[in-house]
This record gives sequence, C-alpha cells and structure tokens, in this order.
Amino acid sequence: MSLSLKLAGGAALAAAAVLAAPEARAWGPVAHQAVNAHALETLPKGLKPFYKAHRLEMPSLSPEAVVPEEGLDRRFAADRLMPFPFADMPQTEAEMKSKLGEAGEKAGRLPWLIDQSYQRLVEAFKAGDKNRILSESDQLAGLVADIHNPLALTDNADGQKTSQHGLWARFTTRLPEAMQSRLKLDPDAAHFLDDPRRYVFEMVNDTYVWLDNLLYQEDLAHRGQAGYTELYYEAFEHRAGRILRDRLSQAAGDVGSFWYSAWTAAGRPELK
Repeated sequence: MSLSLKLAGGAALAAAAVLAAPEARAWGPVAHQAVNAHALETLPKGLKPFYKAHRLEMPSLSPEAVVPEEGLDRRFAADRLMPFPFADMPQTEAEMKSKLGEAGEKAGRLPWLIDQSYQRLVEAFKAGDKNRILSESDQLAGLVADIHNPLALTDNADGQKTSQHGLWARFTTRLPEAMQSRLKLDPDAAHFLDDPRRYVFEMVNDTYVWLDNLLYQEDLAHRGQAGYTELYYEAFEHRAGRILRDRLSQAAGDVGSFWYSAWTAAGRPELK
C-alpha cells in the first residue's frame, strides 16, 4: 500500500483514536516493535542469546503480533500534579495517594506499573520460567516505551489545550507508520540500574523536556495546510522525526537496561 493511501486511510483511524482517547495506545505497533527489536541488540553476551533465540515467542514480536489496547493507567500526567522538574514528586504509589489524593489517582499509574512489572520479571528469572520471562519482558518493554512518549506525561496528551486536537494519534501511531522504513534507532548499550524505581522518575524528566519542542514543531508542520495529508506528514517528519527517533532509541536502551538489571537482580541464572 502506498504512503498516500496509508495516510488517507489513517485519517479515519486517527479520528477514531481521538474519540476513544482513553483506550488509545501510548505508541502504535510499529513503534513498540521497533523498540523491542532494538532492545535485544543492547544486551550483553550473557543475556542476548536467550532473547535472540526466543524473540518470536515474545507477544509483540511474534508472527501474530498483537499490541494490547492501553488505558489511562498507562500514562502519567505529571504536569497535572506539579510543575516541571517535578522535584517533590512522590516515588511510591502509597505516598502519591497520601500526598495528592484523588489528583494523584487521576494522573495515571505508569511509574508503578513499571515497578510492578520489573519485580515480576525478577521473580520469573529466579524461577527459570521461560514463558513468564518472555511475556513479562514484553510487558515491561511496552511500559518503559510508554514513559518515553512526551504526550503520555502531560495533561495536554491530545493537544487539546493548544488547538492541536488529534496529536496523540498523529505522533504515536501515524508518524511512526509514515517513517517505518526510515525509523533507524540508535540505542545505547544496556547497563545495570542501581535503583530501578528512582530511574523511572529520571526517565519522566528526560522525556518531559521534549514536550514543548514537540508541540512547537507539530504546529509549524501544520501551518498553511488544510488537513493532515501526505504533505503534512512529510513536514511533520522533517520537523519532529528527530524527536521520535530520539525517544524510541532511548526507550530501546532503557528496555535493555531493565531486562539486564532484572536478570542481574535474580542472580544471573543460566537461560536456555
């Protein structure tokens, strides 16, 4: 299918995604699969052969890959709670509920979901359960990728506060699809995380700093255009493609680091 046909059909999909925003994905399938495939390459030699040998058994990379729908829990509207750089952000869910009450609950649960998935992966490694390791690795990868999406960290997730309605679908799904053959990621090698929970909030800050630039570049891409045509996506890629590549590259490196850290925390068991 040509790019123009894809994007023409994508306009209806984008509109539907906006109407169903609470159930939209933080990234579309193209982005999730790119992150996971590149994360495998970041791993050290003690771990990489296992993931490479079983990559097609991971839900997002299997021949019948299905990326599950994601609700608002898989977001974290940090700027709804306090201004950047979120210096007083609670780092446990119990503290969040105690300090911010209902406001904290409505912001989303993404940091806690990452922490819970990481702990489950450690236990799966300890048990030597291949199926659990692969399924939980895939789950954790999706969550870590989500937190690298600037729109997942703001109360302006769909551009609704800046007259950029529908931005969620355009940036998270349609732009990765339009760039698919040119979506070259360059992640750093996986490294051990001394404090994975604290690192989650470092990722929040590192991602949020891209938000204003993303909003500005998308606004420039749309100026003078009647709709969201192929010309728009060409302009959007020119202006925001670097942001997309950076976020997905960083996500791939961090996914590898969470996998490597969970394996290390479990005692580096031998895997087959």
